[in-house]
Amino acid sequence: MTLDMVLLTLLYFVVAVIVVLIGIFLFEWLTKKYNDWEEIKNGNVAVALSVGGKVAGICIVLAFSINHNDSALDTFLWGLLGVALQLIAYLIFELMTRGFSVESELKVRNIAVGIISLCVSVGLGFVIGASIT
Repeated sequence: MTLDMVLLTLLYFVVAVIVVLIGIFLFEWLTKKYNDWEEIKNGNVAVALSVGGKVAGICIVLAFSINHNDSALDTFLWGLLGVALQLIAYLIFELMTRGFSVESELKVRNIAVGIISLCVSVGLGFVIGASIT
């Protein structure tokens, strides 16, 4: 292990944290019916599962990106694309659930919806990550 390797690891770590924070901010902005962190603070497990899935999904994309790219900039850009695709997937998921609103169900602590939301985010994280070239 050289100093260059340690510095590169730290650089990728910083890039990953920035991308995750951007993703969390955008998802928070997208959910208008509640505040994610206030709900989590108040013990809303459904929202915690959903947010955790989004974070995991973004991190999965970042892991593939770090593994398949030669620069932190490429990792950052692929990470942002992953966040955008996760946002689109969330909107499609909301549209595909006829008869109820995912956001409303998360607000009323529907754990089943939280679990499926987590699974969608993690599953698509693998699909998006695997598509990185």
